[in-house]
Amino acid sequence: MDKIRVVIDGTKCDGCGLCASACHEGVIRMINGKAKVARVSSCDGLGACIGKCPRGAITLLREPPELIPHGCPGSKVFDLRADKGKKTVRSAGIISQLQNWPVQLHLVNPLAPFLKDASLLIAADCVGFAYPGFHGALLKNNILINFCPKLDQGLDVYADKLCRIFKDCNIRSITAAHMEVPCCSGLLNITREALKASGKNIPLIEVTVSIRGGICREG
Repeated sequence: MDKIRVVIDGTKCDGCGLCASACHEGVIRMINGKAKVARVSSCDGLGACIGKCPRGAITLLREPPELIPHGCPGSKVFDLRADKGKKTVRSAGIISQLQNWPVQLHLVNPLAPFLKDASLLIAADCVGFAYPGFHGALLKNNILINFCPKLDQGLDVYADKLCRIFKDCNIRSITAAHMEVPCCSGLLNITREALKASGKNIPLIEVTVSIRGGICREG
């Protein structure tokens, strides 16, 4: 298992404490007015602190470095897009098409470099589990953002964040993938609301996945 190491640049830290509040594992604590790494072995790698630091003082590293760090305003995030010849991850003969981390909308910084000029796949949480062709047919060549329109809280915040992404990142296309169950249609509604608020004319494709794992509607 890869080791996760949190690095905080003390010369950039202004002591705001946002990262410590976001870290539920107690890895980051405020000591003498500065954020410090107190329990590095407890880091779960989720990235709750990513995007919270307004000074860009936090870096999350994996050893060995499977992830490639890229800076962005407010934090450093991970872009998995590797140069040709780099090691790819395979599982049961399937090549992972994941290009970015984090993927959960709550954690994604709207100014993350992997979003610039990107084609987006905005997917409900269950889609990746239900649809066996997720990586090859949906995720390939797309940057992934996922959330659950049924269980996640702060959906208004999600709409605002998506609006910022659409408005500021020169998004080329959007694919909104959700399950056929009624509660999941909220993902498409939030995406449309954000797109309208952004004032951008970005192509939007809807993909609906059945509970049996097939595509039941696309367009």
